[in-house]
Amino acid sequence: MLAALDIKAVEDLFEIIPEDIRLGRELNIEGEWTERELKEHIREIGSWNRPAAGRPCFLGGGVYDHDWPAIVDHLAGRSEFLTAYTPYQPECSQGTLQWIFEFQSLIAEICGTEVANASMYDGASACAEAALMATGATRRKRVVISAGLHPHSREAIRTYLRHGDVEVVEAPLKEGATDWGDLVNDQTAAVFVQQPNFLGIVEDLDIARKISADSGAWAVASIYPIAMGLLRSPGAAGFDLVVGDGQSLGVPMGLGGPSFGFFSASGNQVRRLPGRLVGQSVDSEDRRAFTLTFQTREQHIRREKATSNICTNNALVALRGCIHMAALGPKGIEEVACLSRQRALELETALTTACDGISRAFPKSPFFNEIPFRATGGDKAVKKFKAALSQIGIAGVLPMTEWYPEMAGVFTLACTERTRPEDITKVANIAAEVLPAEAIA
Repeated sequence: MLAALDIKAVEDLFEIIPEDIRLGRELNIEGEWTERELKEHIREIGSWNRPAAGRPCFLGGGVYDHDWPAIVDHLAGRSEFLTAYTPYQPECSQGTLQWIFEFQSLIAEICGTEVANASMYDGASACAEAALMATGATRRKRVVISAGLHPHSREAIRTYLRHGDVEVVEAPLKEGATDWGDLVNDQTAAVFVQQPNFLGIVEDLDIARKISADSGAWAVASIYPIAMGLLRSPGAAGFDLVVGDGQSLGVPMGLGGPSFGFFSASGNQVRRLPGRLVGQSVDSEDRRAFTLTFQTREQHIRREKATSNICTNNALVALRGCIHMAALGPKGIEEVACLSRQRALELETALTTACDGISRAFPKSPFFNEIPFRATGGDKAVKKFKAALSQIGIAGVLPMTEWYPEMAGVFTLACTERTRPEDITKVANIAAEVLPAEAIA
């Protein structure tokens, strides 16, 4: 191979890489292994992993330990879906187009809106696309985002708008909920709120909607779809756009991904939707048929007319969400939401009763299934509590100071329908053991 390339050594292949970023030494490899030895080595390394789904999990922050019916794995694993490619020609692959149409309908129902697209990459990119859509439609150069919006979504919005001469303003939190103050004005293109927010607090959608309407800005909500089994949907509250991440709808936690995003809107904004939209029609024999109705990316229409640069939809993962929603139905999603909420109430009572060193961080603000607590001993106590839970095989405790430096000692714990009462008791017992108020203060 070297002779054919007319070079003397393998190192010459890497001449293009600057000298200062090369390794500069031989790879730290123990020696030659057989294929069997290598497999055993990799298997041993893999055994070190302790996946959250395989143990009691109280972690939240946008990824939740929900269950799903067996039919989700069975149908999503069929070769017709698993090996299919995302459709590009308008009428190809009727089966794929049909489930995308059904996905859109189910998402629109959960969001309380009139139309939804075929899915997005994830919740963060869905928020960023909403920001682009709002600034493009209103021609305004200011976006106000709640500090309770997921940190990844806030970062994505800033990244998308960085070179568009758009000002991104962050509304602070007060008692865990958004304090809009006078930040929203007649130059604001969109107002972003999350329901429930990153700390698990239930936001007042009516306030966000009113200040948006008064200023002529678009109201945008990012939602946790399972929570809509109990909470009023943003669409019903009059929001213009409703987006979010679909991990809670039949998608494994998977070390944080992959997931799918969703994007829905009122009907009068349909032509501005990013991504693609599948519509229902009839064929030449008057039979029901499906077609790609809109594709707004620049590969399909003139570049200057494109409203988005999203290339596709997260087809296979969104399919899991579609099957999950169809299998559970409205009543099933409501039951999951109710049980998740009930377990969270049980956790709150058990933890605050068993341990004087822990209290509700924002007792005046309601929560859904994720609770912000405060440890008397600050971040040192939070770290100790997290480590103690990990030692007994429980995944939990998400410290907030990584994203909110002013919230020393604040952490969240989340519950789902998979949370067992006996695991709640274990968490409370560990808290009582390692976080007594007098020992930490």
